[in-house]
Formats: sequence, C-alpha cells, structure tokens
Amino acid sequence: MMRMSRIGMLGLMLMMPFLALSQELNCQVQINSQQIAINDNTVFEAMQRSVYEFMNSRRWTNDKYRPSERIDCSLLIQINKRISTDTYEATFQISSSRPIYGSTYSSPLFRYQDESVVFKYLQFDVLDFSSNAYLTELTSILGYYAYVILAMDNDSYSLYGGQEHWQKAQQIVSNAQTSGQGGWLSFSSRNNRYWLVQNYLNDRFKPLRDCVYMYHRQGFDQMSENVQKGRSAVFEALKLTQKVHKAEPNSFNTRLFYTAKNDEIIKLFTKAEASEKNELITLLETVDPANSNKYGGINDGGR
Repeated sequence: MMRMSRIGMLGLMLMMPFLALSQELNCQVQINSQQIAINDNTVFEAMQRSVYEFMNSRRWTNDKYRPSERIDCSLLIQINKRISTDTYEATFQISSSRPIYGSTYSSPLFRYQDESVVFKYLQFDVLDFSSNAYLTELTSILGYYAYVILAMDNDSYSLYGGQEHWQKAQQIVSNAQTSGQGGWLSFSSRNNRYWLVQNYLNDRFKPLRDCVYMYHRQGFDQMSENVQKGRSAVFEALKLTQKVHKAEPNSFNTRLFYTAKNDEIIKLFTKAEASEKNELITLLETVDPANSNKYGGINDGGR
C-alpha cells in the first residue's frame, strides 16, 4: 500500500469538513404517533432524531459521495400500537428517487410499505448496528433499507451496480433470521424483506435489473438530448419485465417496480404514437395487473 505524502495528508486534513458531509443518504425522517394515546411525545421526538442521525450520519459504503450526490429518500414510521413501555408496532413507509441527467426531475426508484413491524425503543437508546450481527430489530430494519436504497440507486446507474449492496442486505436478513420476526423469514410471506433481496439476487430476476438500468441510463438520462430515443429505450426496458413475468407471474419485485413507476410511465407515453401506446398498454396490463385500470390513462392524456 502506498504511504500518503505530507502534501497528501495536508490535503486530506483540509478536506475533512467536506468528507464529513459525504455520507450516502439524504433521508427525511418522520415519526407519526397520532394513532396512539400518549401524554408525552418526547420519546417520539427523540426517536425521530435518533433515526435521522442513524440514516444520515453513518457511512454505509467506502464510496465517496459529494453532498450533491447523496441519495434522496424518505422514511415515515407510523406508530400503530404501543405494546409495552418500550415496544411498538408500526408501519414503515420507505421511498427513494434519483435525479435525471440534464433536468431538474427526480425519478422514483423505490416505494414500499412494510407493515406490522414490532420493535423496541427507549428514549435514550443508542442505535447500535452491525452488518455482521443482529443487534436490534429497529437498527436491522433501518440498515436493511439503507442498503436496499443504495442497491436500487446503483443498479440504475450501472448494470448490476448494486450487487454488493444487495448482498449486504441479504446478510442482514440472514442475521435477523434468529429474531423470529416474520419480515425476515421465507415462509411467513412471499412479499417481505427476505424475498425482496432473495429475488433480486436470483438469476431469474436479472431481466428486471437489466430493465432498471436500461430504463434510467439509456432511457430517461438521454431525454434531454432526444426525447423519442429515450422513450423508445424505456419501452424496450419495460419489455424485459415480460421475461420475469413468465418465470414468476405477479412477482413481488415486479409489483414494487411498477408501484414506483406506473404514474411516470403513463405521463411519459401520453405523447407517444397511437400504435406504440396500444402495444404498451397491452404489455402493462399483462405484467402489472394490479394497476391495469390506470393504464388506459395513456390514451386519455394521463387523466
């Protein structure tokens, strides 16, 4: 390993304030406790601060991010029930987006609602985390979604670029298996944290990851130069989801992709040629039946 020169050391010291801002996530955090009756909300204010700092102050990778490159994401924790003094049942709503080259537009990448999450939290708890061990339910879930957000973002910029992050998320799932909580277990549901990662690391789902890359880099990122060329690439990308649909009809991962993208797709193709619209609608109604009633809006100007 090369030794750092004095000049290099001085440069690093001068850059320290910049490096301190180079974490990967720009995560907006909100805790909503309106559904439960409690006189003192300071515990939830403390929870919000702790979760915010956990997501935004931790370095999740060895990659260097400029402040402007941090990934925009959000986390809403809806507290549904207070089971005991330090135990809560909640719904986690997670979303992320990425900027489109040459524009001010941000494209939604990930939207998911994780329900019936049970975790412990005391007001002065330190949120400890390790990617190699299960410490607490709350930090395992937060770490898991941090890596999912990173994986989705990196997959959108380079082909299979999120592989390392998917594997990190899979390791968190493996560590959490001993907790007995359903979201980590393969047999508790086909639509949970376990299957989200397991599917993306399965070769049968490679066409979906191909789609994510092509949709963004060859599609939306090209539209500042040529809208028609970019839109055609998006269409070709969406065709790749047919391969996944044939192998795994109505799969969890395909549904999540279209949950994030259906409104964007409708808006994009309202100005396409009639023949292209009709072909696309047929495709979308097949691979995304949950939103089939929306896709007629492509012919109706997005209404």
